[in-house]
Amino acid sequence: MPKGSGKVIAQNKKANHEYFIEETMEAGIVLQGTEIKSIRNGRVNMKDSFARVERGEVLLYNMHVSPYEQGNIHNHEPTRTRKLLLHKRQINKLVGQTQQEGYALVPIKLYLKDGYAKLLLGLGRGKKKYDKREDLKQKQAKRDIERAVKERY
Repeated sequence: MPKGSGKVIAQNKKANHEYFIEETMEAGIVLQGTEIKSIRNGRVNMKDSFARVERGEVLLYNMHVSPYEQGNIHNHEPTRTRKLLLHKRQINKLVGQTQQEGYALVPIKLYLKDGYAKLLLGLGRGKKKYDKREDLKQKQAKRDIERAVKERY
C-alpha cells in the first residue's frame, strides 16, 4: 500500500500553503488510554501541530486529540507531546535535513492503516509571501480554466 493511503481522519490543510513539501514518510504514533477511540471518531485537530527531533526521538507537538466522551478517568491530556515511531535510519536522515535553515517537519495527514493510526510526516521548506501569492494565482487560473471548459460543454 502506498504512503498516505488508508482512511483519512485529519489533514493539515495549511501545510501545503505554508511549506514546499520535499519528502514524506509514514510514522506510527505512541498513544495513551482512549486516544485511539477519539481518533477513530475523527476528533483530531492538526492545525498548529509540528514535529521535532530531540535526543534521537521524533516528537509531535500541539496535535489536539479531544478526550473520549465515555473515557472518564482513562482520558488523556488533549495537546500532550506524542512520540512518533520511525526507524533509526530515518531519524538520522531527518536530523541532518532539519538542521538546515528554513526546513521543518510538518504533519500532513493522520489516517488509519490496518487498524493503526499513522501520520504522514513531510519535510517542508518554508514559503515566502511571494511564493504563497504565486500559488494562489496558479490555483485561481486553474479554477478559471476548468470553469470555462465546463461551460463550453
